[in-house]
Amino acid sequence: MLDIKKIREETKDIEISLKKRLGDVDLGLDKIIKLDDSRKELIGKLENLKAEKNKLSKTKPDEETIKNIKENNVNIKNLEEELKKVEDDLRERMLGLPNIVADEVVSGGKENNKVSYTFKEKPQFSFKAKDHVELAENLDIIDYKRAAKMSGSGFWIYKKEGALLEWALLNYFIDFHTKNNYNFILPPFLLNEASAYASGHMPKFRDDLFWVEDGLCLNATSEMMLGNYHRDEILKEEDLPLKYFAYSACFRREAGSYRQEERGMIRGHQFNKIEMFQYTKAEDSWNSFEEMKNYATKLLEGLGLHFQISDLAAGDCSSAMAKTVDLEVWIPSMNIYKEVSSVSNALDYQARRGNMRYKNKEGKIEFLHTLNASGLATSRLLPAILEQNQQEDGSVLIPEILKKFLPIKLDKISSK
Repeated sequence: MLDIKKIREETKDIEISLKKRLGDVDLGLDKIIKLDDSRKELIGKLENLKAEKNKLSKTKPDEETIKNIKENNVNIKNLEEELKKVEDDLRERMLGLPNIVADEVVSGGKENNKVSYTFKEKPQFSFKAKDHVELAENLDIIDYKRAAKMSGSGFWIYKKEGALLEWALLNYFIDFHTKNNYNFILPPFLLNEASAYASGHMPKFRDDLFWVEDGLCLNATSEMMLGNYHRDEILKEEDLPLKYFAYSACFRREAGSYRQEERGMIRGHQFNKIEMFQYTKAEDSWNSFEEMKNYATKLLEGLGLHFQISDLAAGDCSSAMAKTVDLEVWIPSMNIYKEVSSVSNALDYQARRGNMRYKNKEGKIEFLHTLNASGLATSRLLPAILEQNQQEDGSVLIPEILKKFLPIKLDKISSK
């Protein structure tokens, strides 16, 4: 949520920033300011009426006084109802606004994304290369058919060396983040609506979430849980920054039809991910952004895969984020790069939605800044490992860094 004070005082700058993301649309900022004016006016009137009520209550209760008290009570009730309507309208409009974007983020959609870093060259094959679906089925390490039987399309089962390789990836990430002094969290996978609002997934992305009974939804990313860990809390400045990472299975509806090339594990309803998250002071958040970007990059470089980093244009950033860079791994069979990590700075946007603050050394209460980064998501890494490391005989080489995280000695996966 944006700062209403900033909207009032820097209306033109806010409008320019939001239009970098949304284009030339009516943002409704004038209506928001008018609603805020009405809110303040009604609060003033209510305070006067309550002061009058307090004064009357100390007066000798004659017939005229009792009449005035009753009228005062009616007026207070009417004003409170009117104030609630104004505040609800204002809140919904404020929640509907995306975050501003950082000054260096360019306007437009993904067509304006810019590659800022490339690691290694694209793999070249002297034989006819297979896609990850064929490789996985030939090696008997992923079962799509039984997953579809159990759960429907968009799911898969890891088995044998495939399951071991998936778990090795997760253990590699856990080991890395622990050594870099991030605190490990294993959160619940179900969240309430308040958590979805605080993370920025509500109200805009409600239909992208899986909803169950009791008003709970399955998490779409561990960012949702980590971003609510300190909701409605006031932290101490000396404890900042707070650095966490979490494992979770992630669940997404992924509405719409899949492109043919996105079959297999490229896009599904459930996948595994390790997420980094930081709570910082405003003046520290961009240094934290660079740190998290660096860590995600090191993780991916450690796997020896060809990938690139893209600086996202405003329209391609998540609505809650002021800046995002994507780490995108090369999938040879698709002839395309696919995101395996997004590194983002939300500034104080999520903190305002979740009322997450800290007390500075002068005793003033300030809103925190929140940042998140996948570190990393696995569902596209395994296809990239299979395709980029495939051999002419159909076997697949195991990345060197993962071997120590496997419970058995394994240099490559071969068909039996």
